[in-house]
Formats: sequence, structure tokens, C-alpha cells
Amino acid sequence: MADDRIGVIGLGYVGLPLALAFAEVECEVIGVDVDEGKVRSLMAGRSPIRDVPSEALRAALRTGRFQATTDYAALQAVEAMFICVPTPYDAMRAPDLSYVKAAAEGIVPYLRRGHLVILQSTTYPGTTEEVVRPILERSGLRAGEDFDLAFSPERIDPGNREWTVRNTPKVVGGVTPRSTARAAALLSRLGAPVHPVSSPRVAEMSKLLENIFRSVNIALVNELALLCERMGIDIWEVIEAAKTKPFGFMAFYPGPGVGGHCIPVDPYYLSWKAREYDFYTKFIELAAEVNQAMPFHVVHRVEEALDRFAGKGLRGARVLVLGVAFKREVDDARNSPAGRIIELLLERGAEVVYHDPYVPRFRVGGNVFRQEERELESVPLEEGWLRWADVVVIATGHRAVDYERVVRTARLVVDTCNATAGIPPRSALVVRLGAPMPFSP
Repeated sequence: MADDRIGVIGLGYVGLPLALAFAEVECEVIGVDVDEGKVRSLMAGRSPIRDVPSEALRAALRTGRFQATTDYAALQAVEAMFICVPTPYDAMRAPDLSYVKAAAEGIVPYLRRGHLVILQSTTYPGTTEEVVRPILERSGLRAGEDFDLAFSPERIDPGNREWTVRNTPKVVGGVTPRSTARAAALLSRLGAPVHPVSSPRVAEMSKLLENIFRSVNIALVNELALLCERMGIDIWEVIEAAKTKPFGFMAFYPGPGVGGHCIPVDPYYLSWKAREYDFYTKFIELAAEVNQAMPFHVVHRVEEALDRFAGKGLRGARVLVLGVAFKREVDDARNSPAGRIIELLLERGAEVVYHDPYVPRFRVGGNVFRQEERELESVPLEEGWLRWADVVVIATGHRAVDYERVVRTARLVVDTCNATAGIPPRSALVVRLGAPMPFSP
């Protein structure tokens, strides 16, 4: 089967790049999304994602190889479909598979013999076979017999221009060897190597391993950053020295916490599932605990800097936060540690504004840390705002920001990501995460 007609459910950071990649290799792609506003925007040629240029979207629309709709019935025309919906956690850090279940239920009325369904949403081992398969089989069809079912984890890295959906190797595991082979053949059309594995559970676990590897190593260097502050050592200088070793070391960097869709979420998905087996992932949970604590440490560092260098507390202090995206050069603010930092600052009585060249609006609150929900708008990075602030907190080190100007104009800077490295202090005192406090003037 050629599988030339593709359906993609969920047109976000994973689904939209995937849909356009298949359109580029001359497949006919139907994208399904429940957000009517997003669908209208896409059909008008306006991309909501910075990594997907609007011109690339318009090119796919002009060829007729891509269309977006809210109607699952359009999937009757495709041969293969991908589920690329969010898999967040709830307030208690338990997996929220409601989007995955809704997507599978949306497919059921239109599932037919010969269909191929590939789940791409990051999740715990067993989801494809224990959650998605039973829902799809309500159609009366059997996975591996009447239709094919597989899992292939997304490997999208927002802001990465070198490794994209077209050249990043793929992992795939199907419920039967036929399902695996068919899914692998389809994914190979994008041009990247495909690595088949023995089951969906192996493929699901491989994705969790990739992200938990990062979570654990980030936690390690975050903990060392806290120690270095106490010892009067600069962790950034330590890392640069360690990087000179040509083997057995990989550099990770401290920061205000972890964000995005995967790294803050995936450890909890695996920990939740592990308890079903009377197994407790203490090492993994400890790493998550260290990373989740970093925004609290940043706020403590801000409070300490204000007390030492400005002679004031947080209550009534004016704070300008630079960067709320979860990492530099992206417009993705999901689970950004900047959100928790802002909530904690507001709860302690600070007046907070933010600037981010890629995130024009940012919602905080609506949780136990800040019950009041508030949508903030990015302020321009003008001299007036820099002078207004008692302290500038660099939470995300976007390269688009002129940090020399920030240091030259502001009175006090707390740098959580070493964005001011190499810039000599001018009017501002610069307090860096993981480094000794500067001497008082």
C-alpha cells in the first residue's frame, strides 16, 4: 500500500511540521484540529508556530497537498493517520491522556480496513496497546489484522534549525511486524533513517529515556550550581573547564528550571506507570524535584540581591523579567519556569512586567501558587522600563536581547542563564545563578 494520503490529528508544534513535511514529499495531507481559530488561520496561510514559516504553509496550500479542518470525517479519505496531540499532566502530576483518548474516539467512526494509525504523542509505555488500541477496536476492527497500529515518538526540538522532522532519525514499533514495517516505510519517505523496534512499548520507553536523560543531567548541574554559590565557585567556569575533556563528558547547563512539553512532564509519566509494577523511580523523581525547585531558588536569589544591593525586600519591588519562553529563540512558553518565577514574585508582593521578543502574551496563575489568573503583555525593552525596574531578572537568554545595554542601563540584574557572560559590569550589579555574589559597591 502506497499510503500517499496522510491524516494528522493535532496541528501544533509536532503535528504541523509533520504535516508539511509529508506535503513536501508529495503526499496529500489532511490536518485535523479542534481549534477552529487555528484551522482558519492555517487555511489563510498564517502559521502559528515560529519554526514553521508562513511561506512554507502557503506553498503547501497552493499545491493543494495540505488542508486543515475540524471535521474528523475528512479522515475517511486517508490511508494513514498520525495522532500528534498534547499529553500534559494534571495538578497532581498524573498523566492526562484526555487528548489522546479524544483523538482515538474521533477516529473510530471513520476507521476502515487497511488504515494505518501511528501515535506520536509522548507517553508512558503501554499507552498504544492499553489505551489507544481498545478505543479503536470499538469500531469492530482488530489492530494488526484489519488495520495497522504503531507508535513512533516525536523528536521535535523547537528552535533547532539543524535537526528537523525531515532529517532526525525515527524510532517505530508496531503491534505486529506488519504494522512496524508499514509505519517504518511511511516514515522513511521523509528522508531520515528509521530504527524499527520490537513493540510500541519499547518505542514509548525510548522517548522517555531520551528526555529523562536530559532531566537527570540538568538536575545534576543545577544541584552543583547551588553548591558552587555557597562555595564561592563559578559553575559556568567549571563547565567550560570540564568540556575540554574529549571523552566521557557531555556539557549540561544550569538554569531557572526546565520547561517545554517533554522534560518537565516525562519523568512523572514514567514514575506514575512504574507504581503499577510496585516500582518507585526514586532517582528520576529526585531529579525532577531538583529541577522543579529551581524557580523557588531564583526568587530567593532575587530577594537576596535586592536586600544586599538595593536595601529593600520583594514587597513593592519592581521586577522586569527578560524572557518567558522555555528556552532561547523559541516562541513556546509551555511549562516555562518563568511562569512559576513570576507567580512567586507576585505572591510576595512584587510588581512584575516582562519582555520577550517571541511571546507577546503570557498567562500566569490559576493554580496553588497564584490563584488569581492574569494575562501579561510583553513590554518594549526600552530605557524607561530598564530604569523603572529595581531588578531585571534574565529568565531566558534570547540572543535578540542586547544584554550590554541591559547591564549598562539597569541598576541590578539577576542572570539565571549566563546571558551576561563576558560583559563587564557598568551601572548594573550582576548576580549570576551558580556564581559567587559580587562585592557590594
